[in-house]
Amino acid sequence: MAVQKSKVTRSRRGQRRSHDSLTSKTLSQDPLTGETHLRHHVSPDGFFKGRQIVNTNDED
Repeated sequence: MAVQKSKVTRSRRGQRRSHDSLTSKTLSQDPLTGETHLRHHVSPDGFFKGRQIVNTNDED
């Protein structure tokens, strides 16, 4: 069982945890429609990199 040799100070613990905070998700804007979407994901309109990838017409 691992047991620490000496107490870790609040400062040392804080330095170790300094990069643990969450970052916000990166958003992109489609060049054709201007729709905001997650990077590397299709926009809700079905566009990706200025091209329509998914047909979202509801005409059945």
